[in-house]
Amino acid sequence: MQLVVARIGRAHGIKGEVTVEVRTDEPELRLPPGAVLATDPASAGPLTIETGRVHSGRLLLRFEGVADRTAAEALRNTLLIADVDPDELPEDEDEYYDHQLIDLDVVTVDGAEIGRITEISHLPSQDLFVVERPDGSEVYVPFVQEIVTEIDLEEQRAVIDPPPGLIDDRAVVASAREASEEPSADSPGNPSGAGA
Repeated sequence: MQLVVARIGRAHGIKGEVTVEVRTDEPELRLPPGAVLATDPASAGPLTIETGRVHSGRLLLRFEGVADRTAAEALRNTLLIADVDPDELPEDEDEYYDHQLIDLDVVTVDGAEIGRITEISHLPSQDLFVVERPDGSEVYVPFVQEIVTEIDLEEQRAVIDPPPGLIDDRAVVASAREASEEPSADSPGNPSGAGA
């Protein structure tokens, strides 16, 4: 099975290094020197990692055969794809591969059915479940412990405890203006077209 493990960003320096947006919780396992990765678009690869290092909190990679900034910049936005054994599980029991989460039924802690996970969106700040509702609409659920309380792979479901307004209109909007402060009918106005 193939998993997207990174997206190539802009070139770094003049010797072929690129910044990488990591999309795996195990970069040391998926992106070590010597790893051969498929690409999307396929015409950009396969790519073999020559070196890797962290600079200012960002992973930098250099690929075999990519020796200058021009060649590195040509790889921008290319997805890096690793072959993974479908039976392999992440090291941490609270981590999951995307393929394990796709098609899970999403229910609330009190048993209300929300829909099913159709996609995992990896954002810089957090991951989101894209959940398709029975009516075909979509809702985005942050994959954080405060909201996603349980992942049950045997039962094929994700249990969520959504805050008000996440999946319905239970949110209460507080108004800073009291009803008594609203203009009344006898408030002075500015009639248009009035002449002297």
